[in-house]
Amino acid sequence: MHSEITPIEAIHTSIEYTTLNDEPVLRVVKKDKLMEFDENTYAKVVGSTFHNGIIEVKMLSRLLPDAPDFARGFIGIAFRINQDDTAFESFYVRPTNGRIDDPIRKNRGVQYFSYPKYTFDYFRTLGITDFEGPADIGLDEWISLKAMIKEAKAAFYVNDSEEPVLVVDKMKHGAEAKGAIGFFVDIGTEAFFKDLKITAID
Repeated sequence: MHSEITPIEAIHTSIEYTTLNDEPVLRVVKKDKLMEFDENTYAKVVGSTFHNGIIEVKMLSRLLPDAPDFARGFIGIAFRINQDDTAFESFYVRPTNGRIDDPIRKNRGVQYFSYPKYTFDYFRTLGITDFEGPADIGLDEWISLKAMIKEAKAAFYVNDSEEPVLVVDKMKHGAEAKGAIGFFVDIGTEAFFKDLKITAID
C-alpha cells in the first residue's frame, strides 16, 4: 500500500507512509475532533466507490503517550462514505477490551456504528447491544479484518475467524448506499494499516 498506488486523503486526521518492522504501512492519527467519539476521522482511499463486496485489511494500534484513560486503541474501517464525508458506515475494534477480565468491557471488543446519528453512545443510551461483541485481540499486534458487505447486511471477521465476530442485518444507511472506503481511527490511538484488498461484487 504505497502512496503512488493508493492515493489517500486525510479527513480530520494526520497521515504518513512509514515503515513498521521493516514493512511499508500507513500511519493514521486523529488531528481534529480529538475528544469526540465516532466521528468522521479517517484516511480515505481517493477514488474508491464501494457498494457490495469484501474489504480486507490488516491493522495495528498503539496508545498515544497522551491518550486518556478511556482510550481503547480504536482502529477500523469506514465504508460507503459519501462525497462530503457527512455519512458513512463503520466497524472498529477496541484492542484493550479484547482479553480483559471485565465481562462488560470484554463484550465491547468490536463495534459497528453509522455516522452521523447512530454512534455507540446512541446505542448504549437506548440499551441496544446488537452492534457490539467480543474478540480475541490486543494492542500492538496485527489484526486482520474482513468485512463482507451485501445490500444492508454486513458480517465482520477478525484474524481469520470462521465465524463472524459481529453481524449487522440492517445497516442504518440502507441497502443502496455506496461510497468510498477509509481507515478509521479514534481517540488516543496511533493506527497502522497495510495490505488493503477490496473485492467489489458490483
